[in-house]
Amino acid sequence: MGPRATRRVPLSGTPATTALARLGIAFVEHAYQHDPGAASYGLEAAEALGVPPAQVFKTLVVQGERGLAVGVVPVDGQLDLKALAVALGLKRLAMAQTADAERATGYVVGGISPVGQRRALPTVVDVSATGFDRVYVSGGRRGLDVSLSPDDLVRAARAVLAPIAR
Repeated sequence: MGPRATRRVPLSGTPATTALARLGIAFVEHAYQHDPGAASYGLEAAEALGVPPAQVFKTLVVQGERGLAVGVVPVDGQLDLKALAVALGLKRLAMAQTADAERATGYVVGGISPVGQRRALPTVVDVSATGFDRVYVSGGRRGLDVSLSPDDLVRAARAVLAPIAR
């Protein structure tokens, strides 16, 4: 099934696509067949969509002294926890427990979107996103990504840009 431009009524009806539509942000939904045995959700998405992995971003939830936060980095890279801590003005961070991440965002791991989370968490998007006209992030479930401009991603996620990937 090919991508479809969405303006008002999202096809998937996830909290992420609903939030983007409500904000009036132009995005395209990209559904693909998710393999439950895939080693990496993000790399699986990049391959299934035929998009360079550097253009597909994963959403990672971390725990700091002030609670949970989010780092959004390319799927072919890693999150630099120290750099994310600096960007958030924190001393240190660790990856959040799966149950905590799912409870706070309202999404399941592998489908956590930086947009439309149950509770808006402080979010930082890696600056490499600005090197693309469009970036791909989870659309709110496994097997669904959305593409949108990096500026719109930052706006929708109420994020800041910083160099947080390595």
